[in-house]
Amino acid sequence: MNRFLLFCFSLMISIGVMSQSKRPRELGISIGVLPTGKLNAITDVSGVKVGHTTLISGEKVRTGVTAILPFAGNIFQQKVPAAVFVGNGFGKLAGSTQVMELGTLESPVILTNTLSVATAMEAVIDYTLQQKGNEKIYSVNAVVGETNDSYLNDIRGRHVQKTDVLRAIEQAGNGAVAEGSVGAGTGTVCFQFKGGIGTASRKLPESMGGYTVGVLVQTNFGGVLQVDGVPVGEELNQYYLRDQLTKKEDGSCMIVVATDAPLDSRNLGRLAKRAFMGLAKTGGIAHNGSGDYVIAFSTDSTLRVPHNNKEKKQTLSLLTNDAVSPLFMAAIEATEEAIINSLFAATTTKGIDGHTAEALPVEKVIAILKKYNRISL
Repeated sequence: MNRFLLFCFSLMISIGVMSQSKRPRELGISIGVLPTGKLNAITDVSGVKVGHTTLISGEKVRTGVTAILPFAGNIFQQKVPAAVFVGNGFGKLAGSTQVMELGTLESPVILTNTLSVATAMEAVIDYTLQQKGNEKIYSVNAVVGETNDSYLNDIRGRHVQKTDVLRAIEQAGNGAVAEGSVGAGTGTVCFQFKGGIGTASRKLPESMGGYTVGVLVQTNFGGVLQVDGVPVGEELNQYYLRDQLTKKEDGSCMIVVATDAPLDSRNLGRLAKRAFMGLAKTGGIAHNGSGDYVIAFSTDSTLRVPHNNKEKKQTLSLLTNDAVSPLFMAAIEATEEAIINSLFAATTTKGIDGHTAEALPVEKVIAILKKYNRISL
């Protein structure tokens, strides 16, 4: 497939033209107790945009890029509060130390494969430097995360180009988000099934502020799969350490959490920790070789930090610690559901060296959930 056809394919994916299977909620699987946002996606958080570039070519290329933007505009000039939590650090989250040190995010968050992090960083730098108002910028903290898709993808070929990253950024939208084997999730494997991109959201009642928490995940990890508390991996007889399975279990999971709640970096860090609890609820065990990271940010416009801030003091209106607890629960539930959504949306994929990642057998999973009385339909 030449790069023009590859572009057309990735365009269809990024704007949601490609059909998807039903999401778990459409099948009667209701994870958690809090209500979802309208789209049940990270884009339910006002201003957040997501774009994908999907690269599929021949028998070897199964990879891509996913871009998450806190808002449409110059993020460098109006930095947003942010934090990073490292669940297991065997990975590459470029730009994480500056986020942890200063408590702000100044670029889109890019997800891709392990050996394309440097390319994505260059693209984000190009994107930032060319924006109006950034003519005198001499340092850019590009935030790029990854998972290793080498089981299905010719990762050593480093097929992701800067144009692919820029395309994901430029085509990012605030509507429904394509899930499954798209963007940075094109070549990933989760719980020995095909993984991918997943997203979900939770909206608090007005009595608790009416705030929204949205999550997007790139799933590429292992363990013993649970769906809404049901031991699906055990029932399917497919899980980590069963009969000393030889399938590769090391991988990674990138989790991006967005909220419109007025949280500073400190409480965003606490929110990010809770998101990792959502991963645990799906049965993930954070293997030794797994790079598991959470980056959380707030889109509250009153908390943005101007790049050229001449003020010596900053007055902020923030949620109290006690008021943050409902958001913790929202992050846990949304992360858990986003991971499950990634599995339900992913399709069987054959890649390099004849390796195949089978899609989650949804009909069997539904039967198991009915056995445990976890289907509401």
